[in-house]
Amino acid sequence: MKLQTTIPLEKASNQIDYNSKLLLLGSCFVENIEKKLDYFKFQSVQNPFGILFHPMGIENLIVRAIENKKYTKEEVFKNKGQWLCFDAHSNLTATSKEQLILNLNGALKQTKEQITKATHIVITLGTAWIYRRRDSGKIVANCHKVPQKEFSKELLSINEIVKSLEQVIQLISTCNTQAQLIFTISPVRHLKDGFVENQLSKAHLIAAMHQLISFRRSKMNEKSKDTLRFLPVAEITNEISNLPPENYRNLNYFESYELMMDELRDYRFYAKDMVHPNELAIDYIWEKFKHVWILDKLYPTMDEVDTIQKGLRHRPFNPESEEHQKFLKSIQRKIAYLKESHPFMEF
Repeated sequence: MKLQTTIPLEKASNQIDYNSKLLLLGSCFVENIEKKLDYFKFQSVQNPFGILFHPMGIENLIVRAIENKKYTKEEVFKNKGQWLCFDAHSNLTATSKEQLILNLNGALKQTKEQITKATHIVITLGTAWIYRRRDSGKIVANCHKVPQKEFSKELLSINEIVKSLEQVIQLISTCNTQAQLIFTISPVRHLKDGFVENQLSKAHLIAAMHQLISFRRSKMNEKSKDTLRFLPVAEITNEISNLPPENYRNLNYFESYELMMDELRDYRFYAKDMVHPNELAIDYIWEKFKHVWILDKLYPTMDEVDTIQKGLRHRPFNPESEEHQKFLKSIQRKIAYLKESHPFMEF
């Protein structure tokens, strides 16, 4: 008896190994993936600007990082004793204007360095809803609990999302032509926007993403397995794409949202807020990501890392006992053995 529909997933080319350098950007779901990568001691950096929910916020970070457009005092503001910037998450808050500007420009530098050397860049899109400042017309990445009357709320069109993602792809290619770009749609439900509005938002993100995937296949002469043929990007945006075909070669899509919606169709896979995937769902999606993107030959090493991590987290009844001391020495030997071949690993 078959009790579940499953999404067919094929192993990716240019998979991740322990020499890979990863940069992860986007919504809060990307943090879940990065925590797994960090747990298994892959070389990864996540969200230097904090969580970025919509494509325009991600685009802004990449534009400023690659073009080295540093932040100035005119771009930060003080609210309830903290200095903030509308382009970044509150994680980058500071108690002084100077420190915040330093934090922002440091994050820009880190982002550019990571883009330049990354072998894989994971970008998770959370929502197509944006907030625009009424006084300046500027789209913000985070409202920082500033009164809503100061913003207008808008839904990005499919055209606008496509253009934004094209800009991201083009800019990354100017300083790194080899990195695999792995796009995914966050399975987190943005119910504060409304039930219908959340679905509309996800639909716009998915449609825009697949316009690019379809265009990639047509440009690279790949045989498409889609039963639905999307319009070319040129027709969707009413203009000819300026991106050369090779810029699409490393474009990939991973089905995080689809796995949550189609394989985990039950509220038992959600946290108590009924919005975020719970630990079981995250583990499930991670296993799928691992199957697609991580080399099989790494699995034994990942198991060794897992054993060490669990050992380090073990809380003994008697920390001073001879038995526990032997256990600790055993863990340290395993760490030393791993570091011989993977010196970057720190436990």
